[in-house]
Parts: sequence; structure tokens; C-alpha cells
Amino acid sequence: MNITIIGAGKSGLSAAKLALKDGDKPFVTESGLNEKYQSTIDILSDAGIPHEFGNHSAKALSNCDLIITSPGVPPYSQIIMEAESRGIPIISELEYAASHVRNPIISITGTNGKTTTTALTAYLLSNAGKPAIAAGNIGTPLSACLQDLDPGTILVIEASSYQLDRIKDYKPKVGMILNITPDHLTYHGSFEAYERAKWKTSLNQDENDIVILNADNPSAAACAKISRANIQYISMNPVQRGAYARDNQLVFVTSEHNEEVLMPFNDVRLPGVHNRYNSMAAALAARAFEIRNENIRDGLMQFSGVEHRLEFVRIRNNVQFINDSKATNINAAWYALSSYQDPIIWIAGGRGDNNTYNELDSVTSKHVKTIIAIGEEQEAIFNHFCTSIRCLKAESLEEATQLASQEAIEGDIVLFSPACKSFDMFANFEHRGQVFKSAVQALL
Repeated sequence: MNITIIGAGKSGLSAAKLALKDGDKPFVTESGLNEKYQSTIDILSDAGIPHEFGNHSAKALSNCDLIITSPGVPPYSQIIMEAESRGIPIISELEYAASHVRNPIISITGTNGKTTTTALTAYLLSNAGKPAIAAGNIGTPLSACLQDLDPGTILVIEASSYQLDRIKDYKPKVGMILNITPDHLTYHGSFEAYERAKWKTSLNQDENDIVILNADNPSAAACAKISRANIQYISMNPVQRGAYARDNQLVFVTSEHNEEVLMPFNDVRLPGVHNRYNSMAAALAARAFEIRNENIRDGLMQFSGVEHRLEFVRIRNNVQFINDSKATNINAAWYALSSYQDPIIWIAGGRGDNNTYNELDSVTSKHVKTIIAIGEEQEAIFNHFCTSIRCLKAESLEEATQLASQEAIEGDIVLFSPACKSFDMFANFEHRGQVFKSAVQALL
């Protein structure tokens, strides 16, 4: 087939290599300028894969049998709309890569928590002796994992709404929808379209598969109306099947009259109520692959989290510094702010996505003593909170870190949880988190 890959990021490059290995004819088209992609251009040239950078020319769609689109290419982009008008099939890199494997797949999505839950699920499986790989939106495209893949390896995939929006036959053995709250609405066009993209996690599942839904999140729970899978729930309240919290204990429910207490939530290493949901979901996925309770318990007690998500950086003068750069929306910041009982110096800001900060009023009034605002949302954050909480402004993340250190006293927590995207000042949230960690380590 003649396959056009739109986007030359990690997923696009991996898909092009896989297509070439299959004996197909890939063509990579990228609207970004050459200078940013020089190393990618070198790789494509060495592999003999035709490519273009700086625009999408007419040859990108000429004699094209299939399009593989990268996650960041919006559905309203000109090349996508032109391809649709011509009736050219369009799929995601996730769909393309998954069609090449027969390995069992655990597919994890949600507005928040999916990276932590993906890493935690893979850890629970691996720690219990089941080979597992974390892939997808967590950082390694699935198509980059297929070489020398053992057929017994379980693929634990973080799936974004962008990736799920373009699936056709993708069928995970276990699917999860941790939560759905407004996000990426510019891309999807509406919250309803965003919901539908997330629900595609279970689109092709049947009664032999499992989907794990958050009963406490109406949009996630509503996936049940389109799913044919065996449904299990996670909740802070009793459920008919799944896992829930009772008297600060994680409880499995296998049938109406059969409950098993796994462990106290206080023994789970990851802090915060949101990580209770994540832990319940990961534990149910592990049980689906016959991992014993004692192994699940050990894994939950040992797993310390992922980089840039409530990541402990340093204690200085008995003040904890926490990097939560992955909190790119209001909901993620809410979870972070509610995860600690000690007073918080909160560093926030970046590029907003129709942010409504009144959703954070209750949690900030309980936990936050000072807010330091940065980035494009600096004025919006400052103006919203300044009448009720001490607010400061900083022109850089380094300056904000210095100010936070000066504001903090013994027993406080300096929490960098931006509630915003990173693209006003940084390449991505990883870059932003590294800058914060460097600034923290540079404190005298």
C-alpha cells in the first residue's frame, strides 16, 4: 500500500519504519520546519523513506491508500479534511500498530491519571512475574515496541483521546476509563465528541473482555451504555462488581455476596484520593491476568510514581518540593492540591485551555497559603485568587521557585502543579518539569 503518515514526531516516525518493514510504501509529510526535525530527516533519508517538511503538498494525498495520522494533527486541519473528502481511510498510529500484534492489550484512558495508572499496571504485572511493556501516549509509541516482541508480553497502553478518535478495529482485552472531564475541546469540537472518543476504548470489546469504569464520574460510567464487555467499576462507594473504598480499605467485589479486603489505602505508596482510583483500576487489571492479591498488595506498597506527576524532588529546610508538571488542566491540579494536608505554596500558570479557576476555590481555600502565578495565565490566576489568598507574580519558573522558597516555612510544601499547558514557555510538560527540578536543586 501507499501509506501517508501525517506528522513526523515519535509516533509518525515509528509508523513509517513499521510500514517500510511491512513492504508498504510510506511517505511522511510534516508541516513543521526542517530545522526542528533535522535528526528525523536524517533517519528518514537513511532508511530511504520519502518525506516533506514545511508544508503538506499535493503529493501527500496522490495515489494514497491509507493515512496514519499523528495524535497532534487536529481533525479540522486542511490535509485531514481533504483526505476525508476523497474517501481515504484515516487511522491512528495506535490502530496501525495494534493490527500487527496478537498480544493481550490493557488500554488505559482518562482525562487525568492515565500515565500513572499505565506505569502502575505494568509494574504490578512485571513485579509479579508477568512480562509487560508500558507504551503509547506514555512516551514510547506502540509501533516502536513490536520488534522482537515476545508473544506472552502484555501490552499496557496509555491511549489519548486523539489516538482513540481514529481507531477502527482496536480491541483491548482490558480497557479502562478513569475519568472524563472537559479537556482538548478545541481539538474535538465539543465535550460530547471528546466523551465519544474516550468511549471508543470499549467500542470493539465483547463479553470475553473487561472494561473498568469510574462509577463516580458520570461521563466515564456512561460508557456502559455502548459497551458489550464485562463491566467492572471503581468507586468510593459500594459497587456490584469491581473495587471500592470501605473504611479506608481497598475492597474487591467479585459477586453480589463475595468481597475481599486487599489492604488499607494508607499502605498505598502513591498519595491522594485520585491515586486511590488509579490503584483500584490497576489492581483490577492485574487480577484479570490472575495476579495474586499478595503480589498486587506488594506492588501498590512499592510503586513510587512517574516523573512529573506528584514527583518528590527535594526537602530543603524541612520544606518538600513537588514536581507535578504533568498537571496540564484544572482537574489534574485539583487532585494535586487535595493530595496534601500540609500548607501549600502553589506555583501555577502556563497556557490556558478555557480554564475556569472557580473550580479550585474550595480546595485552595483549604490547603493553599500562597500562589505564585506564571506564564500566559498569570493575570487570570492572580486576579481570580488575589482577594482571598496571598498571590505573587513571577516572570519565569526559576524566579517562581526562588519566591516559593522564600515564602515557605518549615512543614510547608512547594507544589508546582501548573493547571495549564506548557507551550507558552516550554517545549512540553517534560521540559517544564526538568526546568523546575533544576531550579529546585539550584537553591542554596
